[in-house]
Amino acid sequence: MSMHSEERTTAGGGEPDYMTDNRPIAAGETGPGCKKRDPIVVAENVTRSFGGINAVDVEYLEIPRHKITALIGPNGAGKTTLFNLLTGFDTPNSGKWQFEGQSIAGVSPYKVARMGMVRTFQLTKVMGKLTVMENMRLGASNQPGERLSKALFKGMWGGREKEITAQANVLLEKFKLDAKKDDYAASLSGGQRKLLEMARSLMVRPRLVMLDEPMAGVNPALTQSLLDHIKNLKAEGMTVLFVEHDMHMVRHIADWVVVMAEGKVVAEGPPGEVMKNPAVIDAYLGAHHDVDLGDSEGIKELAAELVADEESVVGTENAGIISLDVVADEAENQRRRGVPEGEASGGRHGSTDRDISGKDRTERDSQ
Repeated sequence: MSMHSEERTTAGGGEPDYMTDNRPIAAGETGPGCKKRDPIVVAENVTRSFGGINAVDVEYLEIPRHKITALIGPNGAGKTTLFNLLTGFDTPNSGKWQFEGQSIAGVSPYKVARMGMVRTFQLTKVMGKLTVMENMRLGASNQPGERLSKALFKGMWGGREKEITAQANVLLEKFKLDAKKDDYAASLSGGQRKLLEMARSLMVRPRLVMLDEPMAGVNPALTQSLLDHIKNLKAEGMTVLFVEHDMHMVRHIADWVVVMAEGKVVAEGPPGEVMKNPAVIDAYLGAHHDVDLGDSEGIKELAAELVADEESVVGTENAGIISLDVVADEAENQRRRGVPEGEASGGRHGSTDRDISGKDRTERDSQ
């Protein structure tokens, strides 16, 4: 019998309570490529290279069912490429993977979506010249009106369109976009487009939702709303896999964290353990530091240590973990303590920076 048929239920029986299921996620010892108690996706020996660079080299990976899994790693680690491979948007050099026990290697993206595995993009893919409602309708499946032989006869597809419209109205109300349903999608803000793309993905009633940097470019006023929606996906029985750089957000909502670096999975585990893993800190910073990446005070301490280091990536656009505002605050604190300006800002004004992957960056303008 499948493990997910044994999910914990509420006190009164009925629907499973996925939010309070605290059973161990790993089936044994925690580590890169570890087995899960109930995986929804299983990938083996998935590789993708561009020229001589191995963008993805995942030996083994399982994604736990009914959990929120964060996929993290420095820029260029291969996270989005892995998303593209699993969902059929790119072709691997080798490997196989399964969704719900069924092989989907080589399956077209639209067929993968119909099976219940959908994804959003870092740069939203809404149709700007269509209304919000039209975008939602496009996301639904089993639409007879899309066939030329039936398109001219409304009686053959009108009933289904009413069902789709009703479903879309419920989702738009939930995502607080119902007042915008007749507006063109191009008129929405960046955060509202993220919400629309997430709402549209739910039109196929997916079992796995893959979100590529859902918080990127989102106004802070909408961040909490997006977080709540992600948690609601889990509460409704869906599995979530998302890419994110904000470690505080990862610790706040993720049940499990997978860390990639240079295309490989270098660590896995609960957020609290992974954030302190030396291999994870090495992947981001290139050297051991006594800091918890999920702790705001730890990040500030690290910023204080590295802000004057001309070799560090702190303060650059590719810093990945330590944001520019944290560095600016720390630099200002050092100035107030009387630290010379050149020392206080060294990491931000170095003539040549190196990003997390070690590649040289072009000379930055002094600020």
